[in-house]
Amino acid sequence: MRFATKAIRVGQNPDGDYRAVVNPIYQTSTFSWQSLAEVPPVDYTRCANPNRHILEQVIASLEGGSFCTVFASGMAAITAAGSLARAGDHVLVASDIYGGTYRLKEKVWPLQGIECSEFDARDPASLEAAIRPNTRLAIFESPTNPILRVVDVAALAETCRRRGVLSVFDNTFASPYLQSPLALGVDLVVHSNTKYINGHSDVVGGATVTNDPELGQAMFEWLKMTGAAPSPFDCWLTLRGLKTLEVRMERHCSNARRLAEHLERHPRVRRVHYPGLASHPDHELARRQMRDFGAMLAIEVGHSAEEAARVAEGFRVVQLAESLGGVESLVAYPPLMSHASMSEEERLARGIPPNLLRISVGIEDPDDLIEDFEQALARLG
Repeated sequence: MRFATKAIRVGQNPDGDYRAVVNPIYQTSTFSWQSLAEVPPVDYTRCANPNRHILEQVIASLEGGSFCTVFASGMAAITAAGSLARAGDHVLVASDIYGGTYRLKEKVWPLQGIECSEFDARDPASLEAAIRPNTRLAIFESPTNPILRVVDVAALAETCRRRGVLSVFDNTFASPYLQSPLALGVDLVVHSNTKYINGHSDVVGGATVTNDPELGQAMFEWLKMTGAAPSPFDCWLTLRGLKTLEVRMERHCSNARRLAEHLERHPRVRRVHYPGLASHPDHELARRQMRDFGAMLAIEVGHSAEEAARVAEGFRVVQLAESLGGVESLVAYPPLMSHASMSEEERLARGIPPNLLRISVGIEDPDDLIEDFEQALARLG
């Protein structure tokens, strides 16, 4: 099967007494045993549920993986990945990373006796130099949040494998449709299902995917022990959204490309960060590594936080909100949202200026989006 067919058909045969084309929601906490002589395949929803199993099958198939575990949030998924490290281990985290992962590195893992440090994921030599004898994990993402840099996933994964370090890759911004990290050598892929996988801004969820049975089992055991499981209804909703991932991503990407090209020519936009632009420093790498350039972009407007706020608060179609990946376009202000846990000095060191806006381009009519940006940018005078 090809991608779009997998999303609709994997694990989704007609089910139940009435052969429902859409599988029913198993909204139950527990399942009946017929006898004590045989343990049923599903007995308690914290540990397993048919809706979870179907969603896990589909995500694994789309990522080219064998083992998927879905979680109650993307942060639960990255926390599960972090559980592979033990006290005394060392974890490397890319300097250009989602703020929630940064917060784990700064606030949580050190309390567990785990050493943490950073590396520049744009340079595989930086990773090589940062690895220590006790390094257990290297965590990175691409395109990066929020300035949309693209890193050489295959090169970083190869360095990790050669040095005996597990590679953990956040594929949220690209989605399985645009990028296949496992095929590039990554050990464990992490997703926030809240974003493109669900795609409708009505569910919070996460996932890990791997081809390593030991890692797959570790993720399942972590889920079972910590209770970080999504509800059956959340799994059902996520699967409903996932079925249209291919067609949504095609529209997302075409809208983003057109908007980025328009904004690059706009006199009130100082800089556009979008891998699909030939001017982007990682454009050629993105062209080789991704199937398209994604729907996330960032722009620098004016010179100050006040000017960025004036634009962010001036949209009529685009909405000012956290998160991304839904069918509606959203504008976010990283210093107060995704990267609020960093100091201004730390943000500046990572290339996140106070006049940066992050845009999640939705699937509205592109002319309406361009017109909305025109009138919002006009507020700069």
